[in-house]
Amino acid sequence: MNILLVGSGGREHALAWKLSQSKHLDTLYIAPGNAGTAKVGVNVDIKPNEFDVLGKFCLDNNVEMLIVGPEEPLVKGITDFFNYSPKLTHIAVIGPCKKGAMLEGSKEFAKEFMVKYNIPTARYQSFTSKTFPEALQFLKTLSPPYVLKADGLAAGKGVSILTDFEETSRELKEMLSGKFGDASSKVVIEEFLSGIEVSVFALTDGNSYIILPEAKDYKRVGDADAGLNTGGMGAVSPVPFANAEFMKKVEERIVIPTIEGLKKEEIPYIGFVFFGLIKVKNEPYVIEYNVRLGDPETEVVIPRIQSDLVELFQAVANKKLQDYKLIIDSRTATAVMLVSGGYPGEYQNGKEIKNLDMIKDSIIFHAGTREINNSVVTNGGRVMAITSLGTSMKETLGKSNQNANLIDFEGKHFRHDIGFDL
Repeated sequence: MNILLVGSGGREHALAWKLSQSKHLDTLYIAPGNAGTAKVGVNVDIKPNEFDVLGKFCLDNNVEMLIVGPEEPLVKGITDFFNYSPKLTHIAVIGPCKKGAMLEGSKEFAKEFMVKYNIPTARYQSFTSKTFPEALQFLKTLSPPYVLKADGLAAGKGVSILTDFEETSRELKEMLSGKFGDASSKVVIEEFLSGIEVSVFALTDGNSYIILPEAKDYKRVGDADAGLNTGGMGAVSPVPFANAEFMKKVEERIVIPTIEGLKKEEIPYIGFVFFGLIKVKNEPYVIEYNVRLGDPETEVVIPRIQSDLVELFQAVANKKLQDYKLIIDSRTATAVMLVSGGYPGEYQNGKEIKNLDMIKDSIIFHAGTREINNSVVTNGGRVMAITSLGTSMKETLGKSNQNANLIDFEGKHFRHDIGFDL
């Protein structure tokens, strides 16, 4: 079958890499893709939010399945566009409808959903600029640190965790005044939960679900969790503290109530549910939902899946997931992210990436790259993930760090301590 994968990051390269290995695949198209996806499929110069153009491309190229990588087109309704366009309804879409995507598109919607279905999460309230005085009163009922979340999509930058009340008040005012545009016209203030985080992923056909390997990502730009928050500097899977007892609690208290809650709300949800969790005294709480795979977690989760990914997605599309047996590699995967100098602040694109042909014992997943005149150059803050598989975290991190040192581009930066806290 012909498949179109939407997106251009490390998540999409990891998916494309795995899809390309399927015996069921004829042609894999990636819109718009990057320098890495071009090696395993055909890049197409269409942006993820150009629904009309994507639809026409699917018809012209006999595409039978659309897989949506990033959150923005899902929140904007790409699945509804395909499902309700008479000429496109035959195309299977892996990704939730617009209403289901509100689990990520609106922090307030997600929190209300969790409360309604008794899913453990932090205490919270939502506020707008008109209710700023009430927001300050609610802040005073909390102990620092204080958590502020822009209600809408803010490209992973809409969350602030601050310890000083006055600084928090100023940040709240800036957010409500348009710091993140419409995304922060409403802000969710949350009780801070102290613990250790883990990412859990479920894939659902709307009735049944499969839980994928868990992962832990690292957000701070510097070693020992120093510096600013980023989109992710690396990840590991499996996560040692997410043992069978903990995962049983996650499934019973969080995954099942979420899937059942979506059914009760009559939200047809087909695709991934990302559970951003925190373990507090051995109990799981939901920090956030995402409606797609995480990045860079995908770069360690997908390499551990031994099953045919096209077969898995076909089971989802045909609502036969309850009969599907997922095969998982028991080895450890570690991903180290190479980023541009200055990231997550200002950085320059167009830096030539050298020595890619020297890499051994690791998989390179491109994120912010493009090809110009037969050279691969940087094209984003997060440039590429170096993923290694092995029997231990020490072994895999050693491989990834060794290859991270080999790859060369101006301003290159990476963390050396991914997984050390585990």
